[in-house]
Amino acid sequence: MALRRPSMGLSASLTKPSTLLPRQTRRTLQDIAITRTGKPIIRLSGGRSSLGGHTVTVFGATGFLGRYVVNRFAQAGCTVVVPFREEMAKRHLKVSGDLGRVVFLEMDLRNTASIEESVRHSDIVFNLIGRDYPTKNFDLEDVHVEGTHRIANAVAKYDVDRFIHVSSHSAHPKSTSEFYKTKYYSERIAREIFPETTIVRPAPMFGFEDRLLHHLASATNVITSNHMLERFRPVHAIDVGEALEKIGLDDSTAGQTFELYGPKEYSMKDIHELVDREILKKRRHINIPKAILAPSMGLLNKVLWWVISSKDQVEREFIDQFIDKNAKTFVDLGIEPGEISNFTYKYLHAYRSAAYYDLPPMTEKEKREEKKYLHVLDDQ
Repeated sequence: MALRRPSMGLSASLTKPSTLLPRQTRRTLQDIAITRTGKPIIRLSGGRSSLGGHTVTVFGATGFLGRYVVNRFAQAGCTVVVPFREEMAKRHLKVSGDLGRVVFLEMDLRNTASIEESVRHSDIVFNLIGRDYPTKNFDLEDVHVEGTHRIANAVAKYDVDRFIHVSSHSAHPKSTSEFYKTKYYSERIAREIFPETTIVRPAPMFGFEDRLLHHLASATNVITSNHMLERFRPVHAIDVGEALEKIGLDDSTAGQTFELYGPKEYSMKDIHELVDREILKKRRHINIPKAILAPSMGLLNKVLWWVISSKDQVEREFIDQFIDKNAKTFVDLGIEPGEISNFTYKYLHAYRSAAYYDLPPMTEKEKREEKKYLHVLDDQ
């Protein structure tokens, strides 16, 4: 059975001047960018299989934030160099880019030659290496200060175009926390050795593998010291990854400082209540005075071979986040950061019991109804 032909064929319709399609302008899919040192780079918009782009080294790529940075550059067709210490810790990064785009190099933070080998072919270097607690091989000064010193020296030796050093919020030389103090000195060392260093200070981050939402939702998290009163502005790890990509590709950000934080300030107790409402469970906590908990955690950190906490982590419970007003923010990068309450269902759904697992997130109407009975809800 033959198909009926329409009354006006395609060829006939195209012959009429009124139906001619507008002529498409030719788009250039590649562009030549000249880096700070005068090196030409082919920037492509063709995706992960493109031929060209930057060569990017990401120290600390196997950590929480590192995977987001590697994924962004690898999917843009860049070659990403991933220095690593443990063979099994890097497996998830292999599929971030096309075949041969993610290059792995074994590196030791005390081995200068391995650090130099990781950066000598690169245009952009990110230092995401950090440690929340001391270990038997590395204390906080070894990681943050001495490690940054070696990486910055390697960057300066090969005159890498861009060096982005990720520090921490609340970094200060007089802080009572060794973590914040060593992070501050790492910034000073990076700028002294390589003045074009871009400093990035992210707030506490949340995401799929975070130590914030998942820590509060865990049944083993039962001990606190400051009644969960520390205040900070949590930021989405995906937003920080996007910001780092824009900073790395924008040479005008060289030598600048960025503070990346979320749109709303919370106390740890506020986030704890937010988590409890999402997982439909009540996680109870026991408050122990700092004079008892801090030395106890310091001793356990030295004795046990798995991570529980540390003396400095207890100290940080008493320090609220402060923001450098002179630093640039997400606004200067054209990014609107996400608010943590919009993502709790996505990240905490698995912590619900089987009885409520399929319960969808609360609608806007249900939220308005709930507010009628919650008179002390902080919704600013």
